[in-house]
Amino acid sequence: MSISSRQTLSVITRNPQRTVELGRRLGRLLKKGDVVALVGELGAGKTTLVKGIALGCGVRDASEVTSPTFILMSEHKGRLPFYHFDAYRLHGADELTVLGSHEYFEGTGVCAVEWAERVGDALPADRVDVRAWHVNSKRRRFDFSPTGPGSAKIIARLGRQISVR
Repeated sequence: MSISSRQTLSVITRNPQRTVELGRRLGRLLKKGDVVALVGELGAGKTTLVKGIALGCGVRDASEVTSPTFILMSEHKGRLPFYHFDAYRLHGADELTVLGSHEYFEGTGVCAVEWAERVGDALPADRVDVRAWHVNSKRRRFDFSPTGPGSAKIIARLGRQISVR
């Protein structure tokens, strides 16, 4: 784990279970209206991290959280409603906006948006940006970056939790 001067938190996980646990820790810190925007190539661990975020938000069964590529968004019940968007098939921010995304982003739940780079202009200004990387066949690197004061607090708290393990 490392934190740069720009408040980016970098974490390397050794296996999918650790990735889920990292996501769970993040999910426990989130509150209504928080948005996590994920980018990274196929297989980099985005959906695995999202499964953990969902668990941290109180979703009971992570196996229900799958990539919603063909339905664009799936909703899960937990301590907070959890909305999982997949922008892979979208061609710009307008397509996400037409789906009413702002109502979800400003609503009573938590949102995770995979392939966020495809819809960047539709995302709220203050969000947790996550870049996922392949380190090797089992290890993944996640860079958490804030885009505003709320997300900076979330990432700082996540960093403190991880450094205590």
